[in-house]
Amino acid sequence: MNILGISAFYHDSAACFVRDGKIVAAAQEERFTRKKHDSRFPTFAIEYCLKEGGVTAKDLDIVAFYDKPFLKFERILESYLAYAPKGISSFLQAVPMWIKQKLWMKSFIEEELGYEGKILFPEHHESHAASAFFPSPFQEAAFLTMDGVGEWATTSFGTGRDNSIAIHSEIKFPHSLGLLYSAFTYYTGFKVNSGEYKVMGLAPYGRPVYKDLILKELIDLKEDGSFKLNMEYFEYVAGLRMTNKKFHKLFGAPPRKPESRVTRREMDLARSIQEVTEEVMLRITRYVHQRTGMKHLCLAGGVALNCVGNGRILREGPFEKIWIQPASGDAGGALGAALYAWYHYLQNPRVADGKKDSMSGSYLGPEFSKNEIREFLMKNNIPHKELVDDEVAGTVADLIAREKVIGWFQGRMEFGPRALGGRSIIGDSRSPGMQEQMNLKIKFRESFRPFAPSVTAEKVSEYFEMNCESPYMLLVASVREGLRREMTAEEKRLEGIDLLNVKRSEIPAVTHVDYSARVQTITPEQNPRFYQLIRKFGEKHGCPVVINTSFNVRGEPIVCTPEDAFRCFMRTHMDYLVLGNFLIDKTVQKPLAKDSDWMKEFELD
Repeated sequence: MNILGISAFYHDSAACFVRDGKIVAAAQEERFTRKKHDSRFPTFAIEYCLKEGGVTAKDLDIVAFYDKPFLKFERILESYLAYAPKGISSFLQAVPMWIKQKLWMKSFIEEELGYEGKILFPEHHESHAASAFFPSPFQEAAFLTMDGVGEWATTSFGTGRDNSIAIHSEIKFPHSLGLLYSAFTYYTGFKVNSGEYKVMGLAPYGRPVYKDLILKELIDLKEDGSFKLNMEYFEYVAGLRMTNKKFHKLFGAPPRKPESRVTRREMDLARSIQEVTEEVMLRITRYVHQRTGMKHLCLAGGVALNCVGNGRILREGPFEKIWIQPASGDAGGALGAALYAWYHYLQNPRVADGKKDSMSGSYLGPEFSKNEIREFLMKNNIPHKELVDDEVAGTVADLIAREKVIGWFQGRMEFGPRALGGRSIIGDSRSPGMQEQMNLKIKFRESFRPFAPSVTAEKVSEYFEMNCESPYMLLVASVREGLRREMTAEEKRLEGIDLLNVKRSEIPAVTHVDYSARVQTITPEQNPRFYQLIRKFGEKHGCPVVINTSFNVRGEPIVCTPEDAFRCFMRTHMDYLVLGNFLIDKTVQKPLAKDSDWMKEFELD
């Protein structure tokens, strides 16, 4: 039984191929088109998934699209009518595309794929719920899905048992925790649907001075976690902006201009909305536990990428274990739709062992053989050294110890927003200046943004206050007290961005200003080569922890192919590139040939 899942036309379009319940392949369209958050129909992602599965569209039994277009159009129409005549310009922009294309999704899919079989349309939050529960290691569990908006639902919870899911309750548009957070993303001068990570990273630099104001004026939060937003302050229902003049008056200024200097005010706003978001997540989680009586919780939806909130749910919440879908955003809806078709719709049996999920480490994208990489290097006359398998870990570990920055390209590409050791940039976690260097010279992004540590799973509790695995970099934990450095009296007087350059622990490059870290644990089963590298770094240099950030620069998607990786390597201040077994030294490379058909300049936002 061959099933194709598709998400498209909002942001982060993606495709997923499932055969007999096994996730064979999944990828975001952006990785192929090189357009970040590409929302177009995922033609290239579908092409890859079918190729990986060894099938054509004619071999498919079911295609599942991740939401219900007619229901979404109903919400859009009703929302505009409720606010008419306000928002007419936004309405005139949105409706023609719906009338022309989005409403006729069934015909569109049939035509695009040359497919004549069954097409399913689960609801948006059913797709999220399916992506959360069905790949999880639990036979039964509660699920919680939180995002911007699907059709009508913005938050939902329910239960998954065996091969079925049931949504128990929902919060509906326009009341949305995801959109509230995005409003502050917009107001602090970052891009909605991509800058939320920046707000989360900025929060520890600030103070929650606006928290009470947000809870008093913007959100009516109940003890059970249910909430309503005061829509007098927002413009996203019928306008082209997230916030309005009343919102700006409440906080005393217009939105920060993008790319202008980040001030203490933005830091305080970020901290305030982050704390409100965590409080909502914790209250809802406690209520879901009370209502369902389940021991385990599964999370999906864009808000589930808030790893600080996830960490608090794990530490302070009532559930024994939680599992978070690594592609929690809309891209993961493609995977959820496909699994919904296999389990919930077709009622095929499902057995979970309580320990291992079925995501294959989220390494579900394209892989390139040694011969393919060698052919690319030879064709483009790229100087390189080929290492035997046993040399790779030791050689790269020594380079990291010399404070070299490494582009690490191995195995299959990750599905979801995180680099997990397949398409990563790695460095020495012990280096005090590495965070700023990698941000400004390699990633070309804001200096305040933290980097994540990757650590061998058996050593995680020696470095972080965490005693469970975190394979998908979706949990935040504190660095252990014994590794922290006592700040001087002068350092304690520092505020805001000045805190960045204070060495806070023995692994300062991955220790945020509040001593937190977004931890990824690695096992030999999950990613043998990455595990071997980190273990070797620990054996030779005394620290089984490396910096791991996504292999891309600001404004670009994570690299997919050897060509993408080499181009990114050459356009930045990375020192070495490791493509499979091939080591590429920056110092012996020729400048890029600008007329090469695959060499394109980066477009930095």
